[in-house]
Amino acid sequence: MDNRDLIFVCGDQRVTRAEYHERVGKAARVLSDSGIHEGDAIGVAMRNRPEFFELIAAATSLGARSVPIAWRLKHEEVAYVIQDSGAKIVFFDLDSNHSMEGLPSVSLERYEELLGSIDLTRDAGVTTTGFSIELYSSGTTGRPKAIERDIPRDSGGPPAMVNFLSILGVAGPGEVHMFCGPLYHSQPIGFATQALAAGHRVVMLEGSFDAEECLRAIDQEGVTWLTCVPTHLIRILALPDEVLSRYNLSSVKAVFHSAAPCPRDVKARAMELFPPNTIWEVYGGTEGAMTMISPQEWQKKPGSVGRALPNIAEIRILDSEGNDLPLGEVGLIYGQAPMSFHYRGAPELDAQTWKGSLYTLGDMGYLDEDGYLFVTDRMKDMIITGGANVYPSEVEAVLFNHPAVGDAAVIGVPDEEWGEAILAIVEPRLPITAEEVIDYCRQHLAHYKCPRFVEFMDQLPRDPNGKIRKRELREPYWAHAGRAV
Repeated sequence: MDNRDLIFVCGDQRVTRAEYHERVGKAARVLSDSGIHEGDAIGVAMRNRPEFFELIAAATSLGARSVPIAWRLKHEEVAYVIQDSGAKIVFFDLDSNHSMEGLPSVSLERYEELLGSIDLTRDAGVTTTGFSIELYSSGTTGRPKAIERDIPRDSGGPPAMVNFLSILGVAGPGEVHMFCGPLYHSQPIGFATQALAAGHRVVMLEGSFDAEECLRAIDQEGVTWLTCVPTHLIRILALPDEVLSRYNLSSVKAVFHSAAPCPRDVKARAMELFPPNTIWEVYGGTEGAMTMISPQEWQKKPGSVGRALPNIAEIRILDSEGNDLPLGEVGLIYGQAPMSFHYRGAPELDAQTWKGSLYTLGDMGYLDEDGYLFVTDRMKDMIITGGANVYPSEVEAVLFNHPAVGDAAVIGVPDEEWGEAILAIVEPRLPITAEEVIDYCRQHLAHYKCPRFVEFMDQLPRDPNGKIRKRELREPYWAHAGRAV
């Protein structure tokens, strides 16, 4: 098989463009026979697999929208998304089997049976790269909310997106894209969509992220650009040197990371591992991207997430009253969006998000004299101990550098004397004691920023997008303290 004919690679599964086009046509017939019409919605609760794309492409061809659903969700959570989105049916694979009982759903096995019963005798006339998708927020302050774009009827459609592929130098045909995260998250599905539209081959990892498998796929498939989050980079860099040196990464033209702050040392080491000038970063969320920084800029402004994207008129830092703050002073980050949006059924969240034409993702940061943005932490995550502000991401960045720390989360817990005390919750990679964690932090940080307590967990809780559920970690400590978490 000529690799140029391939559109998807997923483990041993290799799908040609002709096969994909035929399956999308059949999938559209399956959906139509299932009662899906223009204006309807379907849910897709699957791990990363080509069927994910063919279902949402088929739905779009019928004028329907698709709602990606995290396969990790429990029955009650899936039921909420189905009810909130109005999805008539959910397609799922084995990993979501436990969540679908009593819900309008079709298993992957049944879907294949239905697909096999259809004989297309003519071109189905479907679009195989256009996707109409409804994404949900992470739900860090409660249940996830659908993000709806407010497009004026006379506007001619949504404003043009930033052409990230041109910026990264991978806009032409023949490129090979790989995403490391789950397809139900906005970053992987958003950039995979752009890759498909540009005629790229798309490589996806089976199952949960495996750092060595990621490197093997880059080497074997000749990946030219990939999208990831800092956790993926941390896990890759944790591999032994003999493993890292086993794979050829010279095909990579761009590594694009987002979704969470990246510790400076992690990014610097990633720049050494991958080819020169390939590590790019974007700051934003499911609601939209705000800033981007090139590898060359980051070397001049280490720790920054860049300057405003071309479609963002300006980035401003405001205090709690909505007043502009001076350069270098920390406040809430706001951007002027190219298109407004709202959270369906959550006017209180809209009110917290918007100030006129400016919106915030709830993150805190500051601008330097050259207009570069530095993110310090989320507003809800900031710790006030003894009157001093401590940003957990700064402490976590230090912890990530300890060879025995696999992952970590830093939170504030009630303290009668200091208001809040700093607690580090560590997912260890190697044996380590609480005293060693605290001593290590004190070697690299002012003492008031260092944890007073350390706890260990086998696995930190994460939301469907891979972010640590700090609200869940804080809740047991603040449940009787009279403060929301």
